[in-house]
Amino acid sequence: MRVRLTITALGLTAAALTLPACSAGTSQAKSTSPSSAPADHPATTKQSDAPLSSAALQPRLLDESDLGSDYTRKPEDTSSHDDVTVTGCPTLEKLGGDAAASGSLDFPNKAKVSFTYTGGSAGSEVSEELYSDTSTKLSDGIDRIFDAMTGCPTYQVVSGSTVINVTSQKTTAPRLGDQQWSQLMTFTSGGQDSVVKQTAIREGSLLLIVSGAPALVGQHLDKALAKATATR
Repeated sequence: MRVRLTITALGLTAAALTLPACSAGTSQAKSTSPSSAPADHPATTKQSDAPLSSAALQPRLLDESDLGSDYTRKPEDTSSHDDVTVTGCPTLEKLGGDAAASGSLDFPNKAKVSFTYTGGSAGSEVSEELYSDTSTKLSDGIDRIFDAMTGCPTYQVVSGSTVINVTSQKTTAPRLGDQQWSQLMTFTSGGQDSVVKQTAIREGSLLLIVSGAPALVGQHLDKALAKATATR
């Protein structure tokens, strides 16, 4: 049985991650190419505080040529998530309906992409989101969201008739960019678990969020940041 749950740093939609029939094995998938930058910090150029348009963000996303032949781009999720609610976590509930259902952080400029890793039997996934605004707005916005999501060690996501138990915890983010956030979430439904890692890096007026199987996030985070912040 597969239960679909979409998750983003905002809360509960947009990355279209799947809870597979088995759990931890999906995080062991190997990248077909090494990270394009050193582990301590990618080769980036300091960003100005001037926001970039959504059109300017799009070519900064990873694509199949960056990831290799074992990755397939997923179609954009355009379905409605109005029936998604959160219970058992007042800090998340206070974010309001948009936080649970809109699938986007409240920044005007954004771009997203999701991939399925076909090199593993369980079909692991990884998604990337880019946002742009002033550094102050990005910092305040993502800090508020991550505090809310990690402020409750356990809560429930209700999507239609499906109830998903969520556990979350802060994890140490790599020292990249100007600010970093990271969390590890476990989703349980129908007796099956799926582990998702989510790491956000702010570099100037850019905010990068990479979500998915923990191994895939670790393998592609540096590469995503290097491409997102490269001078165009």
